[in-house]
Amino acid sequence: MLRVSHRVTAATARVLLALLVAFAAMLGVASGWQAQAQGLPAPRERVVIPFHGDPRVRSERPEGPIPRNLRVITDDEFPPLHFADPDGQPVGFSVDLMRAICERMAVGCTIQVRRFDTLLQTLAEGQADIVAAAIPVTASLKSRFHVSRIYHRLPARFVGAAGFERTRVEAGLAGVRVGVARDTAHAAYLAEHFPKAVATGAADLEAALQSLLRGEVDLVFGDGQAAALWLGGRGSVGFRFVGGPFLGIRHFGEGIGFVLRPDEPNLKRAVDYALQGVRDDGTYARLFLRYFPVSTF
Repeated sequence: MLRVSHRVTAATARVLLALLVAFAAMLGVASGWQAQAQGLPAPRERVVIPFHGDPRVRSERPEGPIPRNLRVITDDEFPPLHFADPDGQPVGFSVDLMRAICERMAVGCTIQVRRFDTLLQTLAEGQADIVAAAIPVTASLKSRFHVSRIYHRLPARFVGAAGFERTRVEAGLAGVRVGVARDTAHAAYLAEHFPKAVATGAADLEAALQSLLRGEVDLVFGDGQAAALWLGGRGSVGFRFVGGPFLGIRHFGEGIGFVLRPDEPNLKRAVDYALQGVRDDGTYARLFLRYFPVSTF
C-alpha cells in the first residue's frame, strides 16, 4: 500500500514549523501588497486563495438542535494545518478555521490534541464530535463517517530552478531528472502521468529537495504545501514552482474536510452552513493568508 505522502516526519515538521514561524513574524496576516505597504518583504509568489467545490452550490440553514459544546480533536505535528504554538496550544489553519466555525454557530469549542493515528478511533468511540486534521477524504472515510464540505486540498507540485521552462512540464518531461519520495502517491502519479521522466527516488521530500540543491535532479515532485514552505526559506532562493497544481483525486484524495460521527447529521449540516458563512465574510481568506504565505496553487 502506498503511504500517505503528505504526512511528514517529526524532523521535517520541525523544519516546516520554523519556516512558518519565520513567515508569521515577517508577514503576520498580510498579503503581498499589504506587506509592501508596511515596508515588509512580500511573498515571492502571489497567494491564490482557492475555492474548493462549485461556488453556485449553497448550503441550507440547518434545522434542529446541535450540541452546545463541541469536542474537537486534532494532532500537533502537521504545520501549517495543525501544530503547537510556543505555549503548546493547538493552532493552525484547520484548527483556527474550526474555531471560527464554532463561533459562527455560537457554540462552545474545546480542542484537544491526540496522536494522528488515533483520531478516527477516538471519534468512532464517541469521545469526540469533530476531527479537525489533515485526513484525506476518500470513499472509505465517507463510508464510516460524515465529512463536511472540502475546505482544503493538498496539490502536488514540481519545484525547479527559476529558469526551468514550464512548457517542458506540459510536453511530458522526457529525459528530465525528477526527484520524488519513494513508495508514495506522488511517485505513482509521476510514473503514470510523466512516464518519460527519469524518476529518482528519495527517502522523503526533504531529501529530494536537497538533491535539487546539489544539482543531482532537475525537478522535485511532491506535496505542494511542504514545498511552498521550503520555497519560503532562505536556502531556496532561485527556485520556484513549475507547472501545476496537480489535484488527481485517485492518487491524492478529494481534499480535506472536518470529520464527524454519522449519528449527528444535523451537526454536519450546521458545520457546512457555518463554513459557507466564514467564506462569505472573508474569515477563510484571512486565515489562508496567515498560514499560506507562499501560494500552493
